[in-house]
Amino acid sequence: MKSIALISDTHSYLGPDVKTHLNSVDEIWHAGDIGSLSLLEELEAFTTVKAVYGNIDDHQIRSAAPLDLFFVCDGVKVFMTHIGGYPGRYTARVKALLEANRPDVYICGHSHICKVVRDHKLELLHMNPGACGHSGFHAMRTMLLFECNKGKVEHLRVVELGKRGRK
Repeated sequence: MKSIALISDTHSYLGPDVKTHLNSVDEIWHAGDIGSLSLLEELEAFTTVKAVYGNIDDHQIRSAAPLDLFFVCDGVKVFMTHIGGYPGRYTARVKALLEANRPDVYICGHSHICKVVRDHKLELLHMNPGACGHSGFHAMRTMLLFECNKGKVEHLRVVELGKRGRK
């Protein structure tokens, strides 16, 4: 079993409210728009980090994190990218990757909207943790916590971090 903190759209901001949750997880997954290499390094000081770059990320972050990431976590097959849509509205690129690779979980960021929904057609769980940074149009800052355990996602919960506003 591995405990996971799933975050996205930090846009160079990692607040103390997020950090309190990072102390108790086995891995941190970042679904893009990291914002700065120093933030990525700060995450790596907590534990293992799996991250993809987003549309606002510069060449340094793009050198440190890929566009797409495929991996297995305690039997759960995962595909993560920053921009890709959601069930019924996938981008063509992501739909082709989902059909070819058949992950159990598909993760993206970008929308700043926390959404977890089952895609019955592709037999996967779509997860978007929303945004935990302050930049963007979202009202509530969010992240997801869950466990990967013998091929299943368990104990999933949304963490509301408070309203977006000034740092």
